[in-house]
Amino acid sequence: MSDPSEAEKTARHNEKMKKIKAARDRMMADKTEEKGLVMVYTGPGKGKSSSGFGMILRCIAHGMPCAVVQFIKGNWVTGEAEMLRNRFSDECRFFISGEGFTWETQDRERDIAAAQNGWTIAKEQIRDPEMKFVLLDEINIALRYDYIDIDEVVDFLLHEKPAMTHVCLTGRNAKPELIEAADLVTEMSLVKHPFRDGIKAQKGVEF
Repeated sequence: MSDPSEAEKTARHNEKMKKIKAARDRMMADKTEEKGLVMVYTGPGKGKSSSGFGMILRCIAHGMPCAVVQFIKGNWVTGEAEMLRNRFSDECRFFISGEGFTWETQDRERDIAAAQNGWTIAKEQIRDPEMKFVLLDEINIALRYDYIDIDEVVDFLLHEKPAMTHVCLTGRNAKPELIEAADLVTEMSLVKHPFRDGIKAQKGVEF
């Protein structure tokens, strides 16, 4: 039996795509509701904060007022902080509450105070009726070490967050209570990372 001609391959491909489109259209027909989402990006793999900041850029492009509250990474000079503060300060508010990774400060009380201050700022931004999207970058680390009470955070997100405001929480080891409360959860898995081969964090990639 001879191999199918290019015309036959094209015809089969087109027929397959028609079926996929029809199934997709049926699936999307009842997806008509809108709501402010609680989103969690967690896991050991790279890309959690990057995903959050990607959505911040989308909000800016759509003219949606947004805010970032950055926990833990306070002493890093990151590209996203430089860009948002220097070029998009009118479109996006940027707050840094942490003083660095917990193993660098080695001062639990100071870390707790910084995290609590960040959470206070976060609640103010989420409550602000102008805000459409608030990114809580690396808050999961503060929650993991119990610098902020997880029950308070979940209760606030479920009962005080304005209905149409999106909130994204990033960081490893998201607590089960937060995962249960969220609308969208993505876990970044680690397959390979250059750090294991002795390569340090790279500008434009990690920061």
